[in-house]
Order: sequence, then structure tokens, then C-alpha cells
Amino acid sequence: MEKRKVLVTCAKGVPPFLKQELLGLGFPVLSETVAGIETEGTIEDTMRLNLYLRTGHRVLFLLTEFTAADADALYHRVSEIPWENYIDENGYFSVASSVDNPTIRDSRYANVKCKDAIADRIRERRARRPDSGPAQDGVVVNLYWKEDRCSLYLDTSGEPLSRRNYRKIPLAAPMQETLAAAVIMATGWNGGGHFINPMCGSGTLAIEAALIALNRAPGLLRGNYGFMHLKGFSEPLWNKLSAEAKKKSRKTPECRLIATDIKREAVEAARKNAAAAGVEHLIEFGVSDYSGSEVPEGGGIVILNPEYGERMGKVKELEGVYEGVGDFFKQKCKGYTGYLFTGNLDLAKKVGLKAKKRTPFFNGGIECRLLEYELYEGSRKNKQDL
Repeated sequence: MEKRKVLVTCAKGVPPFLKQELLGLGFPVLSETVAGIETEGTIEDTMRLNLYLRTGHRVLFLLTEFTAADADALYHRVSEIPWENYIDENGYFSVASSVDNPTIRDSRYANVKCKDAIADRIRERRARRPDSGPAQDGVVVNLYWKEDRCSLYLDTSGEPLSRRNYRKIPLAAPMQETLAAAVIMATGWNGGGHFINPMCGSGTLAIEAALIALNRAPGLLRGNYGFMHLKGFSEPLWNKLSAEAKKKSRKTPECRLIATDIKREAVEAARKNAAAAGVEHLIEFGVSDYSGSEVPEGGGIVILNPEYGERMGKVKELEGVYEGVGDFFKQKCKGYTGYLFTGNLDLAKKVGLKAKKRTPFFNGGIECRLLEYELYEGSRKNKQDL
């Protein structure tokens, strides 16, 4: 099948790590934006991307680009595409869009015009109109319309790739799976040392770390993708790709993965999520204050994602927590590299250590930093305590 442009979207701050993944899988990088990378490939190639990518949100296969001044022009241009080649008349599809056009006040109107053009075209050719609706569990068409320029994609992911299908109990404000994977990639950790995650919450960082340590493709956890509902989908090819991915995964990591939280219900939730991901037996869970977390000999990384204190009055309460994290790093984590992921840089100053590196990320709409601290063995303390 012919190659087309493929846009892989991601959260802001993540493109450097998504680029690393794409190049590692042998895909070219054609261009970069603040929230995505453009590569190229066939529909079959998008299966591999959905299977292996840890940091991408959606894999969008470009169908066509055109100009449309208004909704009527959009309908006309969309109806020219041979949708009967992609969508079964007995099937189901949905339309998602990003619209910035002066004639459109509500993007839902653009969705309806696009949806009608697709359904009317198929009814003309096949004498039946496929079902459509908001759920993204069938064929998903993605419209990007800025001023008069339109790009129309097949969303081969369907549901975003951040939905790995293991988060059974999310708890409050969990870190998205794709962001957690990017944060771990930013540390450079790949299973070569221990992974210690106090304040583990619902366990997303520890679970993503276990998947990385096992070299297990995250896409194996899901059973439904947008590409599976396209006409011509080859189930034997997907089964072959999945089998190859399973062969590449390791049986057990060489490191220890330790995840703790002071809240028992958080640890129970994390344990259940890890079980759903098939990695519960690899992670040592414990109910403990961060300062009581076991930090075994041998080095590795210690990573914490404390609260940011978005609510008024909470910041003062958290100052002591951040100061305590600094003490924990200095007293218990020598020989490790320490990481703090936070959306509050004023609180981060309370750690009392100089960050060697600051990597920007966005957790939802909150601008965050991953702060790296070298925690030396021996007498480098003066260089660190600033």
C-alpha cells in the first residue's frame, strides 16, 4: 500500500521523546510541532506505531488535504473522497475535529457536515448509510481545519494511546500513562538500575517502568484500535506483529521496582492496576511514608511526583513535604539519581538541592518540570546544598 504522511500527536513537552521512539522504530521524522511529529508510512505501518509507541497519543494517517472556505465547501470536498473503500456500509464511524475557521462558531457543526458528507457518499455508492456517533470505538475520522486549509485523517488509534487499558482504579489527578512513559524516558532509565517510586499514587510511573524494563510493547494491553474497523484490515498481519512484539519482551527485569504510598487505598489501587497490566509480580508495593521507602544498594533512580498545591492554603502545608524530600534524597538515596516531577517550582526550591537538569513537561494544562539531582556517595554534599 502507498505511503502517506502520518501525524503522531502527543502532549506538549513530549515531542523529543516521541522523536526518539520513532527513529528507534525506523520511521523518518519529517517535521515537528509542539504537540506532535510528522512521519510517513502505510496503513500497515500504523499498526506497528500503535503497538510500540509509549509516548504518542494518536496515530493519524493522512487521507487528503484541501481548501474549504465554509461548511458547504467542506461538505463538497469531503464527499469527493472514496469513503466506501475505508468504511463498511454496515459499520460505525465517528468524527473528531480541531477547527479554527471564521465561519464556524461551534466545531460540532463541522463534525456534522463532515459526518453527513461521509455517510451520504457511502449511501450513494452502497445503498446504505453506516451508523455514526460520538464513541471512538469504530472507524475514527479526524478533521483539522485552520482558516481555509483542511487536513483529513484516519485516526488509526481510535481511543487515545494513553488508555492502555490497565488503569482500573485511577484515584484523584493521576498522571497520564503516555506522560509517565516520557518522564521515565527523560531520566534515561531502561531497567539498568533499581527504580524507586515513593508517593506512587495509582502506580502509573511504576507500571510504565515495569513495561519498559520488560521491553513489553504497551499496545499489547489493548484489544481495540481504529485501524481494526477499516475495510481491508488484515487480522493475520496484526496477530503476526503482536506475536513478534511478545517475543521481544523479557521475562523478568534485572532490577528491583519498589513503589510505596502513605495511603493504603492508593497502594491497593496501584496493585490492582499493575495486575491488569500483567506486572504486579514485578513491583514491590508497600504502605509507607516516602521517607520510609526502602532504597536498596546498587543505585538506580528515585522518582517522586508530590502534590503541586493548586488549592489555596495547601502550599504552606506542602513546604514541609518538599523539605522532607530533600532530606530523604540526602540521607537515604546516596549513589542514586533523584528526580522530582512538579508543577510548583517555588515548592521545589524547598528541596534544598541544586537541580542538575530541568526538563519541561505539561501535565494537562499545568506546566511542570522534571528536576534531576545527583546524589553523590561520600563528601560532595557542599556542592549540592545551596
